[in-house]
Amino acid sequence: MRNEIELEGLIEDYVNGKLTAEEAQAFEELRANDAAVDHKFVAHKMFLDSLNSFSKQSILKDKLNQIHDTIDVETLSEKYRPHSSFVVNLWRKNKAAFAVAASFLVLAFVSIYSIQHSTKQNGSYEMMRRELVKIQNSQNKLIRNVNSRNKKENAPANPAQFGGTGFALTANGYLCTNYHVIDKADSIYVQNSKGDSYKVKVVYQDPQYDIAILKIVDKEFSQLANLPYKLKKMSSGMGEHVYTLGYPKDDAVLGEGYLSSNTGFGGDTLAYQVDIRVNPGNSGGPLLDNQGNVIGVISAKESQVDGAAYAIKSKYILDALQAIPQDSLQNNVAANKKSALQGLMRTKQVEKIQDYVFMIKVYN
Repeated sequence: MRNEIELEGLIEDYVNGKLTAEEAQAFEELRANDAAVDHKFVAHKMFLDSLNSFSKQSILKDKLNQIHDTIDVETLSEKYRPHSSFVVNLWRKNKAAFAVAASFLVLAFVSIYSIQHSTKQNGSYEMMRRELVKIQNSQNKLIRNVNSRNKKENAPANPAQFGGTGFALTANGYLCTNYHVIDKADSIYVQNSKGDSYKVKVVYQDPQYDIAILKIVDKEFSQLANLPYKLKKMSSGMGEHVYTLGYPKDDAVLGEGYLSSNTGFGGDTLAYQVDIRVNPGNSGGPLLDNQGNVIGVISAKESQVDGAAYAIKSKYILDALQAIPQDSLQNNVAANKKSALQGLMRTKQVEKIQDYVFMIKVYN
């Protein structure tokens, strides 16, 4: 298994065309067979593209500064004289510099036009990490402030700093959410649809896949009934109708749409792209199909693009569950249960799942 430094070097060589045809083919096969490598490639390529763009801007700025230094600025500061000789003399002294400057300005405008009219994704991937707290209320972020309605004496008295959504994986209190929702939290509570709050602890977290598994550890928590949905092991197809239930406000909100791509931002194979409206607080919510299968967990959206959301595929939730002792799960994982939602109207489906979807409240 390659270490991180070797993998980054391999990615850079691939992007810069330094690999032989055989090496490039081997790397492409590695990406196709290893989702983690493909995810690393997409992320690193985006970083390299950003670095390259910044470098080009810096070079352009330096050249414009050099041109500015060659222009006779003192001539421009003389008292204005409306004679043709003034313009002629100014042009004769600086025509070379003006010509080069004009060329760079044209190049700059062409570059800006190309970027604005590119057929590639124009928005940025809003990953909702903790370091973005200063813009937490932006419509481009899925983390939000949550005003606590705790009724428990041992719950924090102050309102939660951040929040999101989580959903039950087992009847005995294991929940799934995004890693970025609970990152660096001092304490975490969840609130059900009835307004009851329970303390939870983090039992598993994976920053790379943006998945966290929580366990309700509150004495007042009563085991849930059998979960009405199940985790889907196989991939879903484009065009499939999907929906999510989450907490963009203090009450649960339904969102409906369809799968628009089998890959996420920049071709990320870990995620689906979903044409669905999500708002601050939806992050960590379940993405379900019409048959009552959880096919993913809402994780992000693309800024400046209406309805382009992303969901980590359910396969990686199942992989995360393998890291938890099976006796703790009590063989009660949602993947092992037959969906009770299949064939029901959407209103009935939502009615059955609302007790299994929780508001996440984060304190730090």
